Parts: sequence; structure tokens; C-alpha cells
Amino acid sequence: MTEREERAQRLHDSGYNCAQAVVCAYCDRFGLDENTAFKMAEGFGLGMGLMEVCGALTGAFMLAGCKQSKGCSHPGETKAQTYKLTKALAAAFEEKNGTYLCRTLKGVPDGTVRRSCPGCISDACQLIEEYLLK
Repeated sequence: MTEREERAQRLHDSGYNCAQAVVCAYCDRFGLDENTAFKMAEGFGLGMGLMEVCGALTGAFMLAGCKQSKGCSHPGETKAQTYKLTKALAAAFEEKNGTYLCRTLKGVPDGTVRRSCPGCISDACQLIEEYLLK
């Protein structure tokens, strides 16, 4: 387990949701203020609170935007590249886990847990290392 994965797990254990844990573990690498990132990511945990797209993966999507976007001074210039990167992250996560939907990962409604939240956090961190930091 990498240092970043360990940090994300500690943050999650301390009460951060899955999206917050992933984003905040990498704040310094992407020039983000941790308090602001924490606030922004709050609504994305538990699959956006709806058990939809995994919050840990959504955290990786947020960081993909930080990596790719040129910011508001260049609106629209980098959307296509960012979407391509988020699709690649989603595909890799789905390949590993069979899905990227929180409810299915957590075993709702059939009771078969496919991946724990800590496991999803580790997977998201590994994808960040592979796709965003190399």
C-alpha cells in the first residue's frame, strides 16, 4: 500500500467519506486547499449520496479535472481530454471490480458485497497513481 493509500484510509477511518478521503489524500499534489476540497467532495460520498457512481472513483474524477483543466480562463478547451481520462478511470475501475456503482459494490439489494469502501479507496488511489501522476 502506498503512502497516499494509507493516508486516504486514515482519513476515511477518521470520518471523511470515500470521495473526501481520496481527494484530500492528494491535495498537495494537485495544488488544492484541503478544507475547500473536503467541502467540495462532501456531497459525492456514498455514490453522490444516492449509491450511484462510487465516491472514491468520483474523487479520482475530480482530480482528473485538476490535472487536465486549464481553468476558467480557457473554458471548454480541455473538456474532451478530461472526459476521455474519466472514461479511462471508470473503465479500469469497472474492469477490476465488475462495476463502478456504489450500490452494487456494497451488495444492495442482493447482499453480495463485491468491494468494501476501503477497497474502493485503495483502487481509486492506485488509478490516480497510474493515470494522473505518471
